[in-house]
Amino acid sequence: MPFLQSYLPKPVSFFLSLRIRLPIPAPPKMLKTPHVAVFAFPFGSHAAPLLSLVRKLAGSAPGIHFSFFSTAESNASLAPIVAADKTTLENVRLYDISDGVPEGYVFQGRPQEAIEVFLNATPGNFREGLERVAKEKEITCILSDSFLWFAGFMAEEKGVPWVSLWTAGACSLSPHFYTEHIRRTIGTAPDLIPAKQDEPLDFIPGLSQLRVRDLPEGIVFGKLDSPFSLLLHRMGEQAPRATAVAFNTVDGLERNVLDDLNTKFHKCLPVGPLALAAPLPSEPDPHGCIAWLDRQNTASTAYISFGSIMSPPPAELAALAEGLEASGAPFILSMRERMLTHLPIGFVERTKERGLVVTWAPQTRVLGHVAVGAFITHCGWNSVIESIMCGVPMISRPILGDQRLNARMISHVWEIGVGVEGGVLTKEGVVGVLDLVLSKEEGRKMREKFGGIKEVVISAFSKEGTSTKNIATLVEIISGNEKM
Repeated sequence: MPFLQSYLPKPVSFFLSLRIRLPIPAPPKMLKTPHVAVFAFPFGSHAAPLLSLVRKLAGSAPGIHFSFFSTAESNASLAPIVAADKTTLENVRLYDISDGVPEGYVFQGRPQEAIEVFLNATPGNFREGLERVAKEKEITCILSDSFLWFAGFMAEEKGVPWVSLWTAGACSLSPHFYTEHIRRTIGTAPDLIPAKQDEPLDFIPGLSQLRVRDLPEGIVFGKLDSPFSLLLHRMGEQAPRATAVAFNTVDGLERNVLDDLNTKFHKCLPVGPLALAAPLPSEPDPHGCIAWLDRQNTASTAYISFGSIMSPPPAELAALAEGLEASGAPFILSMRERMLTHLPIGFVERTKERGLVVTWAPQTRVLGHVAVGAFITHCGWNSVIESIMCGVPMISRPILGDQRLNARMISHVWEIGVGVEGGVLTKEGVVGVLDLVLSKEEGRKMREKFGGIKEVVISAFSKEGTSTKNIATLVEIISGNEKM
């Protein structure tokens, strides 16, 4: 595939065995007006955090111009944010690139199909966009989503710095860097994995409380040779090339992992949570969720959302509804319209006195309401951070990717939530975890844990906080003022 054939691979074991840093590209001779090309991964919740970082950098350094490249569909969802932000309107421009979908193409409904079609067009679509804007103003830095590892080679060709943004937690990037080491230690034969799935990852610095079963697909189980798995493997190999790797996390949340990666990368810069760095405009509330919550008791209500990409299987959604009905707890259930058909017949009508079922909810506002005492979540990183900021205990039902790692961090590292029994939603299991988390005693204990964690997060954006300092360092890098 084009995105794999563009450059010859270098095994990650090379980086692990040498334990040295790769040479940093020489800083360019900067122009009077720095111009940063920004490459977004246009799926899931990737483009929005990258735009948040750009908005923060653009506001901190209004003399720097940013050209933001993503697909038309992705940019259309981001354009209102740029338009509403008067501080970045002048020096941030969105540019559309090809999504790779041929004319007349009919999607077959395969998982990750849209991503695979997009990857077929990379890196050519980004290169075309880069050359287009470079004709008007020379590129002086490339800032990309970490998934788009080829940005490092483009930056090297132009002799400019490459800054990579990992939009999630450090604990989920580390396994991709250590993929070859993990495979040598555990093996990848399908018959080996079940016996080893509960073994700790204590041979990876900072991950001793996580297990083999918590790893993302594509490392030792799942389709190791799928286009997306190959993309993530290549990403882990190329991360050390970056002038700096920024993380949408806080140093104090994942210090051990960051300390280790800082010995492997040129610079590790936790700059998150980006939702605090560059807050989004207030979310609308078309279904009246906040007014409904105003009528509920403090910490009495469960909020349920599994994000916008995937959700548990239909049978589990039905079991979830049965559990919500049997629990007697007030709830807001946010679910895409096509998934509502999997709810039991009559469920919405039978629970309308204490339940609200919507197709979209203003999540940060819902989690920030005093009535919400539990969050049943897929454990996407953005949802985890929002829950931490609002102090709401989580009930984890991870689905894919980094979500299992995040869920384990929630339950066994930070101790601010629990998982569903057996990792599957059942009627009895839902009743049990809601009783546990919404109970006065257990709920109080979990909420007390949030105190120190929230302090760590908030202090990161104090005048001398780590995220504040790291954002300042990023400004120096992209403006060409940092001494290498």
